[in-house]
Amino acid sequence: MKKLITNLASTLAVATGVAAITLVLYAWDLPPFRSDVQTTDNAYVRGSVTLISPQLSGYIVDVPVKDYQAVKAGQMLARLDDRIYRQKADQAKAALAAQEAALVNSNQQQRSAEAKIGSSEASVESAQYGLRRATENWNRVEALAKKGVMAESDREQGRTTLDQAEAAVKQAKAQLEVARQDLQGIIVGRDSLKAAVDGARATVELAEIDLANTRITAPRDGVVGEVGVKLGQYVGAGTQLMAVVPEGTWIIANFKETQLSRIHVGQPVTISVDALDHRELSGHVERFSPAAGSEFSIIKPDNATGNFTKVAQRVPIRISIDPGQEQAKYLSPGLSVVVRTVVEEDTTAAAMAAVEHKG
Repeated sequence: MKKLITNLASTLAVATGVAAITLVLYAWDLPPFRSDVQTTDNAYVRGSVTLISPQLSGYIVDVPVKDYQAVKAGQMLARLDDRIYRQKADQAKAALAAQEAALVNSNQQQRSAEAKIGSSEASVESAQYGLRRATENWNRVEALAKKGVMAESDREQGRTTLDQAEAAVKQAKAQLEVARQDLQGIIVGRDSLKAAVDGARATVELAEIDLANTRITAPRDGVVGEVGVKLGQYVGAGTQLMAVVPEGTWIIANFKETQLSRIHVGQPVTISVDALDHRELSGHVERFSPAAGSEFSIIKPDNATGNFTKVAQRVPIRISIDPGQEQAKYLSPGLSVVVRTVVEEDTTAAAMAAVEHKG
């Protein structure tokens, strides 16, 4: 009896060991359970879900769309109270008009300064003529005074006239220089006025952009998700109002790292969709993630401390859905699917492609 019990215990231990080894081989997809067909149920439909948020703050005055409504690109989804932004745009336009008027006035001042320069040049020329007459008269007076036929008072009068003529020339030249400097100041000041006009014009454009942004529109054709904003609600810049889901989906399948050697870009796959009564669609492997999914998580695993248990990592693979399939239009982002690779006849070429991809 004792021997029988011992034999049963030994048999049970051997069976348990074989079962454990078999389970490990199956879990790690090792021979004899290794298969060229790779399957994962860790796969989901993905799409370009666009979250809609305002760039401005304000009260919502209109929400013309409803939950799950189809919209076109540019169609208004919501509108902010635009009274303040409209007044800012008008204020910016008035400031621009004032700066443009100042620039026009500067042009008029330049023409006036140029006319003053012409007048000053004529004054210099006239003063030089007066100096020439005074010089000639002084020469005659000086000659007569030397001969004693000219009274001393007349000689002094002639000298005074000459000095006044010389002073008049200097004054005329000084006025000409002042006129030229005034013109230069106007020209230099115009650059500042032009910059002010450009700044005012930019302010107008910014105000008009803000005014346009009070209308929140669809960036592309699609279907609106759940509308989370209500009429009269105050929202800030960046507040999530709703989402727009455009057409076009793909699959992200997370395969174990031990399965990657038998998967390559371009390999056909079948996609079983839970939401469509497990109907199958066809697709192709489009590209591999550059890193395991754990590398993109917010809290990364720390394998450098404590006891370690090796866990097979999963690598996301993007799978495109083949066109021309009627059921594909019913796929929505977030749905779960089961992905299974298709065995190709040229397995050698598939293996070489997989090695080349990993290289």
